[in-house]
Amino acid sequence: MRRGLAAALLVLSAATAAEAQSRTPETNYLLHCSGCHRPSGVGAPEAGVPAFPDSVGKIAANDLGRTYMMHVPGVISNSLGDFEIAAVMNYILDAWGGGGEPFTAEEVTRRRAVPVESVVALRREVAETLAASGITIAEYPWP
Repeated sequence: MRRGLAAALLVLSAATAAEAQSRTPETNYLLHCSGCHRPSGVGAPEAGVPAFPDSVGKIAANDLGRTYMMHVPGVISNSLGDFEIAAVMNYILDAWGGGGEPFTAEEVTRRRAVPVESVVALRREVAETLAASGITIAEYPWP
């Protein structure tokens, strides 16, 4: 009985991964990111979710910012593979970040493996680093 259940779960898991791979980056954005960042990318500042326009491209242009992006809740906890995450990130950069250097699956794998104790603290560090260079990004009202 247990083997049958384990086999069924394995098949279901593989089917779910295959289905995610068949979706477009825009569809994966809508399914995994738009609940917080909204379909238009404007976020929900009142809920602590920053907007993408005029920010995400600046964050992605910073090495530490790219690591931060791989640790936001919707990225670190989703079921997408690294190839799909890279594709969604590139969709976001194209839509709201002015393009920029695209993410690769290998980069996603490497940056997701970096230990991050607090994504809030990391976001603040990225914002401070950018501000020191005169670059402003969207407000982030987390304490």
